[in-house]
Amino acid sequence: MPVVRDHARVFDRFLFVYPVISRRSGGLSLGVNLNPDKRCNFNCAYCEVDRQTPGPAKTVDLIRLRAELSALAQSALRGQLGLTPKFAEVAALTRRIRDIAFSGDGEPTMVPNFADCVRAVIEVKLALALADTKIVLITNATGLDKTDVKRGLALLDAHQGEIWGKLDAGTDAYYRLVNRSHVAFDRILHNLTITAQARPIVIQSLFMKVRGEPMPAPELEVYCGRLRDILAAGGSIREVQAYTIARPTPEPWVERLDRADLDSIAAVIRARTGLPVMTFA
Repeated sequence: MPVVRDHARVFDRFLFVYPVISRRSGGLSLGVNLNPDKRCNFNCAYCEVDRQTPGPAKTVDLIRLRAELSALAQSALRGQLGLTPKFAEVAALTRRIRDIAFSGDGEPTMVPNFADCVRAVIEVKLALALADTKIVLITNATGLDKTDVKRGLALLDAHQGEIWGKLDAGTDAYYRLVNRSHVAFDRILHNLTITAQARPIVIQSLFMKVRGEPMPAPELEVYCGRLRDILAAGGSIREVQAYTIARPTPEPWVERLDRADLDSIAAVIRARTGLPVMTFA
């Protein structure tokens, strides 16, 4: 697939939505940014979001979100999106909306009305007859145990929803180093497990070099053990998406992996877990 390197979450006049050609989605993904305030409970060493500069909005205006998503989706379906300079070289890929993804400048499940946001997206999907379009939640898993979020997940289940949950570490120490969150690592693991017990999920893992070295072999073994624990508890993992840094990072001590290192890590995960692993270098 042709690659569009510009994955900016700002497009045209829109505040809450943006289009990207995503390798992981297999084409056009319409992003829904529920965190224009840039709030996140992770401070990942590889995250490019500038949290020192205030975001353009403090809350999610559902009326505007619905209107923006409808306008952007119709622009794609009419072939207008492919005429913009950003997508000039991949115009053919912009006519089919592969998914609508909750993925923005922070953690989507932190918004207090997550279920209402899901309903707004579903309304647009149904109104435009996007029968083949998935709705994806890309999440760090911290809020998957919240009552309102669970209501939102149930709505996703009924409308071609998928949960892509982040897991970047095996041990608490590596989690603290990479994700730098105050949220307990045990809560992440618990939330991934209970969510996978209710429906198949995708695990998204970013692998990188830390001070010049890929994830240490013992850490990778523990990481694989975490995946096996989810499976042993009755959870279902559809696949693991192993990827690496694609954007500028705030920390000089983290670097992207080359293809060979990423493929080597993926081979270990397949061997230790039996799960399908997709790589994106």
